[in-house]
Amino acid sequence: MHIAEGFLPPVHAVAWGVAAAPFVVHGARSLTREVREHPESTLLLGAAGAFTFVLSALKLPSVTGSCSHPTGTGLGAILFRPPIMAVLGTIVLLFQALLLAHGGLTTLGANVFSMAIVGPWAGYGAYRLLRRFGAPLMVGVFAGAFVADLSTYCVTSVQLALAFPDPSSGFLGALGKFGSIFAVTQIPLAISEGLLTVLVMRLLVQSSKGELTRLGVLLSGGRKRTETEAAAR
Repeated sequence: MHIAEGFLPPVHAVAWGVAAAPFVVHGARSLTREVREHPESTLLLGAAGAFTFVLSALKLPSVTGSCSHPTGTGLGAILFRPPIMAVLGTIVLLFQALLLAHGGLTTLGANVFSMAIVGPWAGYGAYRLLRRFGAPLMVGVFAGAFVADLSTYCVTSVQLALAFPDPSSGFLGALGKFGSIFAVTQIPLAISEGLLTVLVMRLLVQSSKGELTRLGVLLSGGRKRTETEAAAR
């Protein structure tokens, strides 16, 4: 879903940058507070950022000016909440634009808005909704990763349709075209990302129970053991 350098009209590029900026600033404050109050979380933060970097660097050609790929943002959103993922995702996208020519600097705001803001919030919302209704941890994790991926591609489709409406059918026609082309590759990728995120979370349950309990992913007190055992099955 990375929109290529220079692909968006300047007005659109600036507008998406302005829209993304408050979320990134808020995320930077949340990240600073997390590291200051819980320095032991630094390793897990780095792992969440690396997970996003590696998955979102695996791109497949899709619509002209963009691509299809996993996002990896669902895991970080579940662990540290969406505001922190906004700044981690921005760092990932910036490094990919500079080092891999994946995305771009002029389109950074649009890419941040879709992948680092909307994706994490939508994925976290799906995760929290299922958990509130008693779904097992791994079901919530799969749904969070799946929805984070698909919502990112939906926003990118909207961004491209706004910038390049169809000459005859306008915005809705362009949205249908961009969305349908993305869906061919993105739906299987979202399912694969969900399964991979579940695998990673299972490993974290085994190796980082204390940290996951502090973050609220695992239940504390007398229910912690039951949840941990169920998550590891």
